Amino acid sequence: MPGPDDHTGARIKEQRKLARLTQRQLAERLPYSYSLLNQVECGAKPANLDFVAAVAQALRIDVTALTGQPYVTELQQDRLTELVRPIREALDLYDLGPDDAIPGRPAKQLIAAAEDLCAQVRATRLRSAARLLPAVIAELTTAAWRTRSTELWRALASTYRTAHDIAVKLGYYDLGSVALDRMCWAAHRASDPCLAAIRQYMRALAYFREGEYAIGQRLVAAGHGIVGAAEQTREAVAVTGQLHLGASVIAARADQQNVVDTHIAEAKRCASRTGDASEIHWLSFGPTNVALHKMSAAVEMRQYDEALAQARNIALPPTLATSRRAHFLIDRARSEMETGRTEAALGSIVDARHTAPEQTRYHPGARETIKGLVHASRRTPDTLGHMAAWIGL
Repeated sequence: MPGPDDHTGARIKEQRKLARLTQRQLAERLPYSYSLLNQVECGAKPANLDFVAAVAQALRIDVTALTGQPYVTELQQDRLTELVRPIREALDLYDLGPDDAIPGRPAKQLIAAAEDLCAQVRATRLRSAARLLPAVIAELTTAAWRTRSTELWRALASTYRTAHDIAVKLGYYDLGSVALDRMCWAAHRASDPCLAAIRQYMRALAYFREGEYAIGQRLVAAGHGIVGAAEQTREAVAVTGQLHLGASVIAARADQQNVVDTHIAEAKRCASRTGDASEIHWLSFGPTNVALHKMSAAVEMRQYDEALAQARNIALPPTLATSRRAHFLIDRARSEMETGRTEAALGSIVDARHTAPEQTRYHPGARETIKGLVHASRRTPDTLGHMAAWIGL
């Protein structure tokens, strides 16, 4: 059934007209049909993530030109927008040297605070992490400039990564890019190849969202080059494995099955050496994460029956990060929706909300699935209506 007006579809129409293209001309540049483009623009179908990325690439514009700040109303309702500006300001302190007005905690406490912020993000406590983050960045910036300690530079790089994670989860992709630049700056001063490689991995995922898969793959390769120069410690092997996992989902979006299989096999080999290495840089790396990425790759390649078959064979350990658990439920929901299992899909999305409410509300895949369920439903059940209202649909 036709759903409510889809703002992304309206923006696609606007940007297409600015490019002086007809619908048929734009459709010829996409791996999608003219009929689908027409339905998205008029709001009869939601624009899914890979469709938006393909349109952005065809029009040579940023994805955010089509999505806007996608959650601004919900962020204001949740009073999260007021937490973003202090993060932006803290990121701008990086080259100002020590601040004499900040006495600072002992180094050990600051390093522990940086670790705790990573833990809060993995536990999907975004509001709490966002509130604490600016002060920790300011303290670490001053402490690192004062002592030039490798451990403090490393902790500062970690807080920049946390800033990136929060910004991206809330849809502030420009702020996420700034945070990654700061992470590179601090990792260089820490002389830490693993942190530098993780930064390349995260940059690659940014291009994944933009539909620039070749650049994403080059960034992953650059990450391998950086970490390959390090001694093959368990830390380096875990980072190498995570790079392969990032490459697998990028290749999946580019519909490169053989490349996906190669990267998954390499990640599995790394996981066999490290075991559960979820404590290393908060990457959640290990055999379970390899299985989760293999399932995600199937979802990206629209192999939804295969993704569900894999989901049934994945046993999530109690120690798995809440963020990864919620992501699994969202992937499962999308696969259930696409295979006509609408009741099961709604159940999975509700489970994701209960598991990680803040992450689920602002997760593009969850929102896409809820919109898809609304469009597919002849009569919107109360639970689905509540979920649609919850994401601002």
